[in-house]
Amino acid sequence: MANIKDIQPTEVWSIFDQMLAIPRPSRHEERIQDWAVNFGKSLGLETLKDEAGNVIIRKPATSGMENRKGVILQGHLDMVPQKNSDKKHDFAADPIEAFVDGDWVTANGTTLGADNGIGVSSALAVLASKNLKHGPVEVLLTATEETGMDGANGIKAGVLQGDILINTDSEDEGELYVGCAGGEDVNVLFNYEEEEIPAGFMAFNLNVTGMKGGHSGIDIPLQRGNAIKVFFRILHVAQEKLGARLVAIDGGSLRNAIPREAFGTVAVSEASTGDFVALVDELMETIKKELSATEPNLKVEVKEADLPSAIMDEKTQKNLTLAVVACPNGVIRMSDSMEGLVETSTNLAIVKSDAKAKTISAACLMRSSVDSAKEELSARIKAVFELAGALVSFSGKYPGWKPNMDSPILKTMQEVYNKKFGKIPEIKAIHAGLECGILGGKYPHWDMISFGPTIRFPHSPDEKVNIGTVQKFWDFLVATLENIPAK
Repeated sequence: MANIKDIQPTEVWSIFDQMLAIPRPSRHEERIQDWAVNFGKSLGLETLKDEAGNVIIRKPATSGMENRKGVILQGHLDMVPQKNSDKKHDFAADPIEAFVDGDWVTANGTTLGADNGIGVSSALAVLASKNLKHGPVEVLLTATEETGMDGANGIKAGVLQGDILINTDSEDEGELYVGCAGGEDVNVLFNYEEEEIPAGFMAFNLNVTGMKGGHSGIDIPLQRGNAIKVFFRILHVAQEKLGARLVAIDGGSLRNAIPREAFGTVAVSEASTGDFVALVDELMETIKKELSATEPNLKVEVKEADLPSAIMDEKTQKNLTLAVVACPNGVIRMSDSMEGLVETSTNLAIVKSDAKAKTISAACLMRSSVDSAKEELSARIKAVFELAGALVSFSGKYPGWKPNMDSPILKTMQEVYNKKFGKIPEIKAIHAGLECGILGGKYPHWDMISFGPTIRFPHSPDEKVNIGTVQKFWDFLVATLENIPAK
């Protein structure tokens, strides 16, 4: 980590280096919020933290720029806590172990937090700089974006004074984002009864690992595998052919991350153990061939386990397995209006059993830029699980952000980029949940745009940020602030 702060531009990387040392998983953000408050106050700037945990810092215009429109630089302070199963790391207590890998900065077995730490660092670097030219600037650092957008939902109208919102949470340098998908969570609950394990049965741990996972919006068109789907595909065949019984399941961990791992315990008769091991090996090879381009490191392991005292009742197991196999997952439809953009998708993110409560919970995150399409998808998922006897509810609904192709800040930033780098940046919408849709509902007069450096594989332990694009991102931000139009 020692050399991260010395990367150019040091204005940004030195702040990101500080953030690496401060635990900030979603719902555990008090330390990073306090750090941000102290950062603003140490500069002598007006700083406040609201009831939702958002930090707002204001910096007056530099000399001669007082007549420019006010700009809000916005990012979120929390990060997605994902790690490899063999990595010992407590996201609530341990620093991120970041290092330089060629042209990239990445982390040792965990998410890096460049999403959205680099954007936050750039905004704070603007506040700390004594050399930049800019009009009135407000920095809005929101809370708990990754697991509910709590900060954006909790921001109050009338608190922020600016006219232009520049969101720093996009992940492809050279692109300007003018729209995003809305989303909604699906919550599923099965209740089950325990049954005595049949005589002459043996238990095995069935573990699916080595998959890439990733951001359930940005990475969903990459057609990566889903560890939960793989687990239940195998269980379904073993259930039908060998009478395999499910003891426990622990698949996925976050709604907005494609599941990389699934761990479960399965029981089969002693007479079928050889057939069970052979079946798993055969299915693993078949699935690996199907996913050879996207999941070359997929591994399915069977290990003998201690025999449990009870198993899940057969009816619930069958209903659960069939529902998970049938549940829609991945890209549902591509956009008709913007080539290459996913319109609607869903991520079967979590399936977990709780032996104490005798329940199995499942969770999906649906995304769509078309509200009616999301409603149709929610009806489909609800139908699948309700037919299987589960309780289904919905939560966490947030709106999309409708593109405004006549946006003045879009035209300004296109001109600035072309003048500085010799080409016009692409205009895109993103199949992910930026906070702009929610914030724009509170401040409908805002002119909004989103941009950022190149980040790959966010929401997974493979997350990395390209060093050269951070320099371009910073230079572009600085030039944009210098060219904000007058009021």
